[in-house]
Amino acid sequence: MFDARAILDRIFKEIINEGHLEVVDELFTTDYVDHGPLGDLVGREAFKASIAVWRAAVPDVHTEISNVIVEGDTAGWVVHGTGTHTGDQLGFPATNKRFDTYSANIGRFRDGQAVEHWSDQGMFQMLVQLGILPAPTANPG
Repeated sequence: MFDARAILDRIFKEIINEGHLEVVDELFTTDYVDHGPLGDLVGREAFKASIAVWRAAVPDVHTEISNVIVEGDTAGWVVHGTGTHTGDQLGFPATNKRFDTYSANIGRFRDGQAVEHWSDQGMFQMLVQLGILPAPTANPG
């Protein structure tokens, strides 16, 4: 039995929060796939590149995980992410605004490594908070 919480803690603390991209080689399989809001990222190098872009655009990014639930080789968890968008790397100019998002995540693991991940990564919330997208109305009618 693998310790999903320990693996997730290391992914979010060491890789995402601290930028230690070399840890990806230890914690992710070579055939890793991340199904995110911008399409699939396939392989360790693609994942490393995406984290490098995020950290360049949001150098103070901070994530915390909670509500880890494990069944077999699959886990679900919630990510709370915060940061300040100070870089242009996300495809639009830096807004210098902070965001505070939550996202539901599902991941699959094999031999103590991440194999596959699904999440919207709080993208919609972030884009609204940064002023890139207008806030939806609760009752448009």
